[in-house]
Amino acid sequence: MKKLIWIGCLSYFVIGLAHVVLGSILPVLLQHYDRSYSAGGELIFSQFGGFLAGVLVSPLLNRRFGKRGGILIATGLLLCAETAYTFLPPWGWMYVIAVAAGFGFGMIEAVIGTIIIAAITEGTAIAMSRLEVLFGVGALLMPLIASPLIATGYWRLAFLIVAGFSLISLLFWAKASFGPLQSVLDERPPRLAATAANNAGKSRRSLPYKGNQWILLGLFIIFFFLYVGTEMSLVNFMPAIFIAKLNMSEASAALTVTFFWLAMSAGRLFAGVIAERISYRIYVLVSCFAALLLLVIFPFAEHRIAAFAVILLLGLFMSGIFSIALVFASKLLPGAEESTPSIMIASGGIGGAVLPLLTGWSMDHLQIAQTSGLLAAFAAVLFLLSVAAWKIG
Repeated sequence: MKKLIWIGCLSYFVIGLAHVVLGSILPVLLQHYDRSYSAGGELIFSQFGGFLAGVLVSPLLNRRFGKRGGILIATGLLLCAETAYTFLPPWGWMYVIAVAAGFGFGMIEAVIGTIIIAAITEGTAIAMSRLEVLFGVGALLMPLIASPLIATGYWRLAFLIVAGFSLISLLFWAKASFGPLQSVLDERPPRLAATAANNAGKSRRSLPYKGNQWILLGLFIIFFFLYVGTEMSLVNFMPAIFIAKLNMSEASAALTVTFFWLAMSAGRLFAGVIAERISYRIYVLVSCFAALLLLVIFPFAEHRIAAFAVILLLGLFMSGIFSIALVFASKLLPGAEESTPSIMIASGGIGGAVLPLLTGWSMDHLQIAQTSGLLAAFAAVLFLLSVAAWKIG
């Protein structure tokens, strides 16, 4: 069991690297191709489109090839995509590669989450928290790695580093033996399809939300769409915003994402405990309000230290919104615990694809303060939705 958890942690570390590698080097990548930030938004849109497809297709591939087979396929695809990025092919091919990369790490995330829940019956939450911490470590280390690579002109090697860790993960999944858990990883007989059909039938019977639950469902769909989209916009365009706002170098600006993820990782260590003590709804309300306040303040932070302080606080307050809001939504929608989380995650995946596209457009056609205002507007809607969910629920 420990082996399964730690190899899963390695995979989540790889996912963390892959999630932010584009954003870490986006300014120099666009400069190399002589492309606008709108094109960068389209590239991120393609990657998250692939991510959503990977999440949705993973159950089909699991039934056909088994869970370990699904991870091997997804990790192999991510390895090939990141290696292809390294060669900087013609721009049109970058969209294809982005879809493949997103599909790979999206499917890895979905399959490993399924494995942990299915295989580990005791301490499931502890195991999942370990995975999330390693994701955060990967997300904060990649910009730290990218910064000196940008400074020395070897920024394309950032993709190769992700490919290298993908290869290590692939080898561990291919060669490791998991003892009694082996059957859970490799099982793919026809009866799995029948079981899935039965579960789907049960899910459909629980889907008819009643009364105000339909309104709550719609509110949370929009909430997760906006939250993940805002987070991904920040992660991918934060270096570019700092370059334009404070005239920072590309290498220094890449460190902003590391600061953000450092705060996110630290916050995740305590988010669950705090939310249990003060209640989920208060935690979500306070976190959304703090994020709104910080994004309103950010355009007025003219000094680098002040801007970095805002980013650190933003990461700290945003760290638990996704997971706690997911629990909050499930508690407010009893009887649909199996369907609600998947609907919310899918909504977030769509937001992570669409909103960076809008943010990239705003970087090209609006001033930096207006782009920051757009992000603050997203946070304002998040806060209003959390208030509405409180009153309706």
